Amino acid sequence: MSRFAIVNANIITPIDINSPSKGENQGNVMQVKHMLVEDGFIKLLTNDFGVLPECETIDLKGALVTPGLIDPHTHLVHGGSREREIPLKLQGASYMEIHHAGGGINSTVIATRRSSKSQLKEKALEDLKHMLSLGVTTVESKSGYGLNLEDEIKTLEVSNELDDIQSLDIVHTFMGAHSIPQEYKQDSQRFIDLVTNEMMPLIKDRKLAEFCDVFCEDGVFDVEQSRNILQKAKEFGFKLKIHADEIVSIGGAELAAELNAISADHLMAVSKQGIRDLAKSNVIAVLLPGTSFYLGKNYAPAREMIANNVPIALASDFNPGSCPSDNFQFIMNLGYLYLRMKPEEVLTACTLNAAYAIDRASDRGSLTEGKIADFVVWNSENLEYLMYRFGKNHVKQVWKDGKKVYEGN
Repeated sequence: MSRFAIVNANIITPIDINSPSKGENQGNVMQVKHMLVEDGFIKLLTNDFGVLPECETIDLKGALVTPGLIDPHTHLVHGGSREREIPLKLQGASYMEIHHAGGGINSTVIATRRSSKSQLKEKALEDLKHMLSLGVTTVESKSGYGLNLEDEIKTLEVSNELDDIQSLDIVHTFMGAHSIPQEYKQDSQRFIDLVTNEMMPLIKDRKLAEFCDVFCEDGVFDVEQSRNILQKAKEFGFKLKIHADEIVSIGGAELAAELNAISADHLMAVSKQGIRDLAKSNVIAVLLPGTSFYLGKNYAPAREMIANNVPIALASDFNPGSCPSDNFQFIMNLGYLYLRMKPEEVLTACTLNAAYAIDRASDRGSLTEGKIADFVVWNSENLEYLMYRFGKNHVKQVWKDGKKVYEGN
């Protein structure tokens, strides 16, 4: 039996009531001093040092401890980069204008198709190492830069293989409906048929992805097309996610509520009706403030969502086009400064609610007795400092399954 105790720490964790935290409970946290870990799981949380059994103790001298961070929305596996688009952005070209001109997603599709599995794996592995150093212990990874059967399979295989060779847990999402590739521009329905009739059954049969996502956006997949894609995905047994109302409000949030998707992501342009519909559903709003920052767009109305009892998670949206950063600590800063979320609300959004957004809250997302011992020791004594001091990595240690997997400064 492996057993040790974290003592004299400032342990802060969201409280899991077996459902996502929302409204007044979005920032509901517990604070204790000591934690007993046994065989990789949390055995006990207490303020009474005397109840801990004889075992190795790690005295943290007041350092902050939180659950491991969970990033529930990334486009991890991709080829190339898109720094050459910056001059176009500076001249005023929008994200969708670059996309329709053959840049954007389409340029990454070309780079990804040209990349070998080993090249994609090596590139993503470096990003995962960086994420771990910043306190992330679980990450979601979407496909969507292959956009044909061979390369969608290739990127999902890379994602699954990465899960076995490094410390972070990876949750896999099929997003063949990320964009309509150039070869199908004149016949989008034929591409949708390829996604639903050929890609989905093979990917599900090979157990390469758990979730299915679609880019429901003006000029990409409209609401009816997105509904058909997701309904077909549900028939195959995929859990549903949706890129909703990122640029234009076309009813993506309403569709997510209608289909009871596990999450609606982005929501920068969500309508008031969309917020009301989300509040009546079980859908988690995954907000991506890094995208707003990079595109110079409005931030999602987090305070309005919290006031209307919509549970909020935060994610990086790490991708080469609209958020070329995997720095989840910066996302926490943006949540605090621009989404106007309280530090405790941000913590919940980056841990417990993020776990619910990828259907992993049964064993992670909070420091709860019986859950996996995924936690971060910070070079700070309080949450407020993490949210306030941006541009610096505050991680002292990262622990995964009760084992220290990263040591910082």
